[in-house]
Amino acid sequence: MYFRGYCPYDEVAMKLLTEKIKKKIPALYSTESPGKRKFVCKFFDPCGDWTWYVMEGEERENGDWLFYGLVDGFEKEWGYFLLSDLEKVKGPLGLGIERDVYFEAGQEAAKYA
Repeated sequence: MYFRGYCPYDEVAMKLLTEKIKKKIPALYSTESPGKRKFVCKFFDPCGDWTWYVMEGEERENGDWLFYGLVDGFEKEWGYFLLSDLEKVKGPLGLGIERDVYFEAGQEAAKYA
């Protein structure tokens, strides 16, 4: 039983971007040739059907990260998204966006697009 206003998930939020993953992310615009398009990590909404695949990224001056990759939501589209935006999402059960810990880096983008 939980007290009103208390959500156990607030205390154990998953760290979406680890130091190990940061080192694997290519700089923005570095994988523009088709042969180099591979994903580094995958984020997903555990209460919905949205998924974000990271291909490139860079840390901004404010410490946030700007990613480029494939977003699979209402439809699949390539685009930019911020780590801070993913961290702000709270679903209907109080769950936030999670990182797929079983996703293997280096999977070719053509497989998902």
